[in-house]
Amino acid sequence: MALWDRIKDSASQMQSQLVAKKNELKSGAFRDASMAMCALVAAADGRIDPAERQRVAQLIFSNEVLQNFPAEDLQRRFEDNLNKLTADFDFGKVSVLQEVAKAKKKPAEARAVIQIGIVIGGADGDFDDTERSVVRDACFALGLPPHEFDL
Repeated sequence: MALWDRIKDSASQMQSQLVAKKNELKSGAFRDASMAMCALVAAADGRIDPAERQRVAQLIFSNEVLQNFPAEDLQRRFEDNLNKLTADFDFGKVSVLQEVAKAKKKPAEARAVIQIGIVIGGADGDFDDTERSVVRDACFALGLPPHEFDL
């Protein structure tokens, strides 16, 4: 199976798992961590292009799990995290990973945050090494083994 096909399958499986847990994923910690993860993946290569912003906006408005929260609130949190990352990527990354770590206390939420990162990373058909690296960093922040997610 080609790499792209595996990425699509993995992202599709992760999305299905997220939907199955929708009712468990309603906490403020999950909301904050998932928007931090989206920003981290979008800015993984050090820049944020309009297509990446559009993919995240589309996810926010269309993802069943994220519909547990007001879209405007999610968008604001995403933009706040992006601003931290664009002001100073290394310092911002520390702050954004602290947001991600908010989901650490609930294993289902922690795994869902990583799954959202993989869904966002694979949305353009290329879950590249920089995106994999920040999702791996998020795994460590959440106390999850990266190999559990094929990272």
